[in-house]
Amino acid sequence: MPRQSTSAGFIGVITLLFTALTALYLLIGGGWLLSLGGSGYYYIVTGILLLGVTWLLYRRRPAALTLYALVLVGTAIWALWESGPDFWALAPRSGVLVLFGVWLLLLVSWRLDTPRRSAVSALVASLVIWAGVLVYASFNDPQTVNGTFSTAAGTPAANPNGIDPADWPAYGRTQEGTRYSPLQQITPENAKNLQVAWTFRTGDMKGPNDPVEITNEVTPIKIGDLLYLCSPHQILFALDAKTGALKWKFDPQLKADPSFQHVTCRGVSYVDLSASVAPAPAPAEPAAAASDAATAASATTATAAPSANGACTRRIYLPVNDGHLYALDAQTGERCAGFASNGDLDLQHAQPVTTPGMYEPTSPSIITSKVIVVAGAVEDNFSNREPSGVIRGYDVRTGELLWAFDPGAKDPNHIPGPGEHYTWNSPNSWAPAAYDAKLDIVYLPMGVKTPDIWGGDRTPELEQYATGLLALNASTGKLAWFYQSVHHDLWDMDQPSQPTVADITDKDGKTVPVVYAPAKTGNLFVLDRRTGVPVVPAPETPVPQGAAPGDHVAPTQPFSQLTYRPSKNLTDADMWGATMFDQLVCRVMFHQLRYEGTFTPPSLQGTLVFPGNLGVFEWGGLAIDTDRQIAVANPIGLPFVSRLIPRGSGNPLEPEPGAKGSGTESGIQPQYGVPYGVTINPFLSPLGLPCKQPAWGYISAINLKTNEIVWKKRIGTVQDSSPIPLPFKLGMPMLGGPIVTAGSVAFIGATADNYIRAFNVNNGEQVWEARLPAGGQATPMSYSIDGRQYVVIAAGGHGSFGTKLGDYVIAYALPPQ
Repeated sequence: MPRQSTSAGFIGVITLLFTALTALYLLIGGGWLLSLGGSGYYYIVTGILLLGVTWLLYRRRPAALTLYALVLVGTAIWALWESGPDFWALAPRSGVLVLFGVWLLLLVSWRLDTPRRSAVSALVASLVIWAGVLVYASFNDPQTVNGTFSTAAGTPAANPNGIDPADWPAYGRTQEGTRYSPLQQITPENAKNLQVAWTFRTGDMKGPNDPVEITNEVTPIKIGDLLYLCSPHQILFALDAKTGALKWKFDPQLKADPSFQHVTCRGVSYVDLSASVAPAPAPAEPAAAASDAATAASATTATAAPSANGACTRRIYLPVNDGHLYALDAQTGERCAGFASNGDLDLQHAQPVTTPGMYEPTSPSIITSKVIVVAGAVEDNFSNREPSGVIRGYDVRTGELLWAFDPGAKDPNHIPGPGEHYTWNSPNSWAPAAYDAKLDIVYLPMGVKTPDIWGGDRTPELEQYATGLLALNASTGKLAWFYQSVHHDLWDMDQPSQPTVADITDKDGKTVPVVYAPAKTGNLFVLDRRTGVPVVPAPETPVPQGAAPGDHVAPTQPFSQLTYRPSKNLTDADMWGATMFDQLVCRVMFHQLRYEGTFTPPSLQGTLVFPGNLGVFEWGGLAIDTDRQIAVANPIGLPFVSRLIPRGSGNPLEPEPGAKGSGTESGIQPQYGVPYGVTINPFLSPLGLPCKQPAWGYISAINLKTNEIVWKKRIGTVQDSSPIPLPFKLGMPMLGGPIVTAGSVAFIGATADNYIRAFNVNNGEQVWEARLPAGGQATPMSYSIDGRQYVVIAAGGHGSFGTKLGDYVIAYALPPQ
């Protein structure tokens, strides 16, 4: 600026540099965005105006303030037009410009030539306008739904399914997967008084040979006075439910490897054989017995009945990531000698590949009076020569193989004889299953044949039972029905959650037996659990076409009318950043990718996948108050980018000898044996922030009688994600799910900040939170002992999710009376 004093020189230079460089950045970036078909006009116009501000400041003209006020007012109009009164969408559009306006007002305006009163007034007025917009937006979130349920509590059913109300004896409390406790001691009114009752530390931490994907996702179970839980390396602990004191532990000595795609244990299963005296059914076909005898496989022919002294009458079944299942005495932790090989069932029998870590049972098994139903994960995207996703039924007492369902075989129920094996890469079921004891049907959420992101080599058999809900007769393994939620899945849209079995009274007063199947796509499929026919319509809808060479895309996909999927396709107006600068970069990146909405096919260009690979729903599932017929859900929304990599130099078709998996589900995935590898990553800005504007996570409730979303709130802060630990509630991504209680309280950890929270089920109001010492990427549970209700969560973090790792199990309760 001419005629400046030496003392003002620095401020003047900084001011001119900011306006000039910002103007050039916006002009170049806006032009680039416009050339890609984006909405670059604002940036170009603003860049031109800022060049004018720069010139006027250099000439020390007060009109610079007036022109800058015009920039602020224009930005307010543009920002509201693009995003509405959404505070966290407005913040990056306004933050830098508003702060610079304050800079001009306080440090520069008095140095300009007079007269300047009207110019200063214009700038003040524009800043006041922005202040008003931001204050209004902070109290009027357009993403929030603020409905309410009747505050009248339901009447918990008396001892449903014969389960003691004080217990939580299965992963989802019941094998129906409701995650609903009939306990009512903790209420929305007194939840604020919850305090730590006890803390247990497993001592099981990430080791030097563990993969990135080490997670603590366990939901403990509780029977009588004991609590049972497993740690990431599948060490099983039995704790005193009142004090958290260790009673016993069992270590299967898992030899993990960095190539394992998962080191995790979501839970264990329990059975009391004294209450299950019916004999097991005969094996499904004669070949089964011959095969087992010939290979000395996973079963034994020991006496089915419990021993005379009662050992192993009450059992815990522990899945282990190296492909084994252990049966242990629930009182002592000793192996059940009469089950399989001294309590150790080898699940690698008849697998085409037996490399440890390629087949991993990570979720608890379903237990009936006769059968234990076992499924497991298959390593994603390594090659087309991987283990089978076969589902098997074993005698619950002896471990004898009774039946098999191989989802990729011409005859799914065929049990391989000598010299045979199950189908390579057949679709697998890695998430927890659900069970209807009256129908004797087990409901299994199915994934897709791996490799996931290219399907040109899939046979009709490999497609038939992929990505959907599979219903099998639990005693025989015979197909009851199958509902496919994604046809020819090219996006890793596995059914990711435990289904939930419930009887719902519809608006006409009719009781409907349903099963809820939350999908990664955000669709909530509601099916008649007897037949698989949709109760809530899910019409087939055309989707984008144009697969990579050698592949194809299904012309339509089912879209449920009960859904949390995005209400519209993303546009560059939905892009986000900490500032206007990285937001502009995200807009440019968005237009460089292929994106035509949900189910845009994978491409060499790079495809924006939204909903992304984490899905709208993950393994946390729903929590359903079956008495009031209310579901609590925690949907998320985080786009991913997948990019196909053609074979060539550095990307061979076949793996090198001894090649192992990547130890993670993101980054470079080789997909050996098919024409393309793939990279899979979250869609992030250069600063590492999601490019889609928040919220990225909600907690919400549905009236299941009307299928109406009654309330929906953002959940989670950036406190543990940002360089500066500020508790801004943007709505964070989550891994884990909610539970509900008859006291009208929902509990959830899951978020990318280290908290467990409680919400009033009636209106979604947060009524309590507690700071966790590590990430809470686990679903909590609740039980009572000696009349006191407890809420327990594992706080151990999640490797690839980036939360703090730990080894904590924490119980909360109201103060003793």
